[in-house]
Amino acid sequence: MPDPRSDACEAPRIFDTAEGARLALARTDPAWRRWGPYLSERQWGTVREDYSAGGDAWDYLPHDHARSRAYRWGEDGIGGFGDTHLDWCLSLALWNGRDPILKERLFGLTNQEGNHGEDVKELYYYLDGVPTHAFMRMLYKYPHAAYPYERLLAENRARGLDDPEFELLDTGLFAEGRYCDVEIAYAKAEPDDILMRVTVSNRGPDPVRLDVLPQLFARNVWSWREGALRPELSAEGAGTVSALHPVLPPMRLCVEGPAELLFTENDTNEPRLFGVGDPRGFYKDGIGRRVVEGEAAAVNPARRGTKCAALHRLDLGPGESRTLRLRFRPAGAADDPFADFDAVFSERAAEADAFYAALQTGIADPDLRAVQRQALAGMLWSKQLYHYDVREWLAGDPAQPAPPESRKAGRNSDWAHVRANDIVSMPDAWEYPWFASWDLALQSLVLAMIDPDFAKGQILLLIDEAYTHPNAALPAYEWGFSDANPPLHAWAAWRVFELDRALTGVPDHAFLKRAFNKLALNFTWWVNRKDAAGRNLFQGGFLGLDNIGIFDRSKPLANGDTLTQSDATAWMAMFALNMLRIAIEIAPDDPPYEDMAQKFFEHFLLIAAATGEGVWDEEDGFFYDVIETAEGERRPIRARTMVGLIPIFAVAVLSEADLERLPGLLERLRFFLVNRPDLARLVSRWNEPGQGRTALLSLLRGHRLKALLRRMLDPDEFLSEHGVRAVSRVYAAAPFCFPYAGRDLGLAYEPAESRSRLFGGNSNWRGPVWMPVNYLLIESLHRFHRYYGPDFRVEAPTGSGRTLSLQEIADDLSRRLVGLSTRGPAGRPVYGDSRIEQDDPHFRDHVLFYEYYHGDTGRGLGASHQTGWSGLVALLIQQCAIGPADRMRR
Repeated sequence: MPDPRSDACEAPRIFDTAEGARLALARTDPAWRRWGPYLSERQWGTVREDYSAGGDAWDYLPHDHARSRAYRWGEDGIGGFGDTHLDWCLSLALWNGRDPILKERLFGLTNQEGNHGEDVKELYYYLDGVPTHAFMRMLYKYPHAAYPYERLLAENRARGLDDPEFELLDTGLFAEGRYCDVEIAYAKAEPDDILMRVTVSNRGPDPVRLDVLPQLFARNVWSWREGALRPELSAEGAGTVSALHPVLPPMRLCVEGPAELLFTENDTNEPRLFGVGDPRGFYKDGIGRRVVEGEAAAVNPARRGTKCAALHRLDLGPGESRTLRLRFRPAGAADDPFADFDAVFSERAAEADAFYAALQTGIADPDLRAVQRQALAGMLWSKQLYHYDVREWLAGDPAQPAPPESRKAGRNSDWAHVRANDIVSMPDAWEYPWFASWDLALQSLVLAMIDPDFAKGQILLLIDEAYTHPNAALPAYEWGFSDANPPLHAWAAWRVFELDRALTGVPDHAFLKRAFNKLALNFTWWVNRKDAAGRNLFQGGFLGLDNIGIFDRSKPLANGDTLTQSDATAWMAMFALNMLRIAIEIAPDDPPYEDMAQKFFEHFLLIAAATGEGVWDEEDGFFYDVIETAEGERRPIRARTMVGLIPIFAVAVLSEADLERLPGLLERLRFFLVNRPDLARLVSRWNEPGQGRTALLSLLRGHRLKALLRRMLDPDEFLSEHGVRAVSRVYAAAPFCFPYAGRDLGLAYEPAESRSRLFGGNSNWRGPVWMPVNYLLIESLHRFHRYYGPDFRVEAPTGSGRTLSLQEIADDLSRRLVGLSTRGPAGRPVYGDSRIEQDDPHFRDHVLFYEYYHGDTGRGLGASHQTGWSGLVALLIQQCAIGPADRMRR
């Protein structure tokens, strides 16, 4: 992918491939997008499925209920694949003869059960995929021994905040290869002709028997209102299932080879869960009861229902593999369903190789190519149907008991307008199976590398009226729509526009205008709602940074005090600059946008002035949050954290051509230079042409930038071997202490899991390396370099005696972050001292992309599949493959 700062590099020719042709076709006919991995990895324990009085989603629908209770708003399953509304769903179930339940979905700990919050306790890897999902592949590792549900619960309950999490690999069950690799792959022969291939490999030294059950089921859409029509699955023979749906054409599932077809209903087992109803009925857990407990009456002897499974009993010798083949396609197809099965799979796999070969031109290292491809696969596998009509959810369903009255004033009750029913990129399909606004902005950037149309749709999603509040606020995330995430959508819209233009050669100004017009309203909401004193200093709340501070920043302070936030103010300055940049792009063809460019230029100047006076500490050379008391006292919180580095993000470089095309804006700039020198002097040299006749708009003059970089590049403070830490390492030996409201509040450097539950059990910004803010630092340094050029040099690392240009510093940071996942002399830092993950040939090349990384060792921590933002490594790999000279040409 050419770097957007360069138009000298040739764009990857992904649209010249077969998959690229499908993407182009999908612009007018979305048929190839109709089926995909749209099932969640976890529907249980989500807000959408919570109908409790107090909003306790984890307890209302726990894992123990998931196999027996029909979901209202979605579906889940191992390796799931379904249509865009999940009317029909494919997934896989397994049983090793020892587990207490059928393995139909991934297990993990709830926020209360884990010593560091919710955590999936499974081993699975997203291996490959293409944007239209014409080819997808993932891997699940299933132990031969009984899955240790109770041990995982007990061990993690017994551990405290100072202890690491107890993981599945810590149980020893995978020693000597005593597990099965289960690869689940899908290919499309045509848009609605789905091939499913399951390959099971015994990695252990002993024979093993395994029940493998590919499943087909209808999402339950009939239990919620009277008179709703029910789909029907019915056996047509030994290996064929007819699938009839009230709103879809007839389909047929074909199963190759000997398999027992089992049928039940995708209905809640009310006798088991609530002690009411007919115990002789056919329920969602019927297939599991039949296989695990031998309960023959749990499945329908008439071989029909809304859920079915093809039971294969496999006996595998040591090292033996077996492949199962199934096909779900329109009922009218009369040819042999398996005659061309292997040929279709081979063709789609070759097309995927060709697609990524076009993308990865210039990346010679095979490990880099593999890491990038797996990162992108994780992004594709994490797309889900997100269905959540808040008004219906609050009111309850006509055919169900009325929910408690307290819900009407509970979680998200002031967002009753939200009507979500879309395929959305999730941060993590198990840990965070719901959107978060700043995650989605970052995810869209990565997706734009391979599917710019989908990426643009994701940018426009949350700023659509179906999601955005009538007051123009964007929903933050499912657990609290009213919280505020960093306002990254303008930045993401501009960057996705650039990436799309680089790939297609066509500037999509219609997209940019739609995004700009909606975001202008959201900018106004921020100004009106998050600037308490009207001084262009902002109070955004926790802003996605959770435990970054000494107290929960999303809650009011004592005594009516307010918290002016360095990061909130910097995010808003960045917001203004990105809106300015978009307006400049649009204005030559649509002159009224020049007025908007002037507006956002002026607002940026006002924020810059307030920042200089409000949150910058000249003596320390750092930005700090400031407590302002009702009496007017200002108390800076002199904790050196990522909060103080975020002002680096607020930077834009304008070319001479940009300004010459907009004489009105140029005149406005000159007006401020002459008539408001108090504002003009606070902005870094915007009126002095830099390298290549450019102008710089930034919160940082050269002096302030160097002061911040001196801290950021100090190995004893922020700079680790693996990126920039979230909190200065100086607080490891002497934690920061701040007396406030009769208490001494502390902040320590914690490079791994947090020892504080300040903002929930799994929140940790107290020292680890976080990919998204590192990526934004790198982008910002490239922009600064574009203005200052190679002669602006900074000691890096601090104390080394070596000076580097800003571009060289950015490239060095990129290498550190890419190096988290790639193999070095000691293995992959992401896997730390885990020998099986570092050395075992069936583990070592399967890469996980974590929520964050140990600030000293680089070990992956938190959510293990948060490709949602750690997938940014795919962009970094692409940019590292582009020469510095190319990056500078624009």
